[in-house]
Amino acid sequence: MLSPLITSRANPRVKQLRAAFAGNARLADGLVAIEGENLICEAIRSNIALRTIFVSDHASLPDEVSGNVEVIRLADDIFASAADTQSPQGIAALIEPPQWQLDAALTEYSKPHAHTAPLLLIAAGLQDPGNLGTLIRSAEAFAAAAVLTTAGTVSPWNQKALRASAGSVFRVPVLQTSVAELNGLKAQGIHLLAAVSPDAAGKHATMPDLTKPTALMIGNEGAGLSPDLLALADARISIPTPGPVESLNAAIAGSLLLYEASRQRQIQSGKDAVPRTSNPEPRT
Repeated sequence: MLSPLITSRANPRVKQLRAAFAGNARLADGLVAIEGENLICEAIRSNIALRTIFVSDHASLPDEVSGNVEVIRLADDIFASAADTQSPQGIAALIEPPQWQLDAALTEYSKPHAHTAPLLLIAAGLQDPGNLGTLIRSAEAFAAAAVLTTAGTVSPWNQKALRASAGSVFRVPVLQTSVAELNGLKAQGIHLLAAVSPDAAGKHATMPDLTKPTALMIGNEGAGLSPDLLALADARISIPTPGPVESLNAAIAGSLLLYEASRQRQIQSGKDAVPRTSNPEPRT
């Protein structure tokens, strides 16, 4: 049942929604805001529980929304004052972001990919939320097990990152990692490949064997990978660019490398890559 129409910007629930859009976890009680029917339906399809739905006075609920979800009605101007976008879509929701563990994510990945080595993407210090969201989407498209982020990387729950991921962030495990934990991956036999520009002594993108357990490291948009991550890498990899450009956008480079890994694995298996058939269960 819909709540009475809220017409005050000072209402505590409006403040909570505004804080969630701003990424203030403390004031939002640890919840994340998502906006728009498409993202909300993607969350539902991904088994993400909706804590609360906020709908503007002249918007309607999608058919996918369960009847037992709390729905709060806001006057149009009040909704607009809380929303992150310039042209609000009139519907938003608060969700509890899934908490992942890498071991559990790799175990879940192995179920539909029993004969495929793990493929990981490491976003190292990426600051553009659009780049991170695009990489998360590409990670799902090319069947990566998880996306790992290092310190300084924008939050995957940033509103622009959320929109760029187009819902993939609900299904692809995204975890923060450290150099020590990356060393642990190496100890498990996962090859760390550092993506660098063609003039930085990188191998041709199609030369390394990406059918092995692999983690592709994509660095900061301006500075690239830090010296400690370059030192940690088992090899460097680059994408030749015959055209007169110095380097590729981080999201494009990472997506191309993920595609190349997928292509090699399809050739190795002699068939199409196995699509992600189920949503890995978040572990708390």
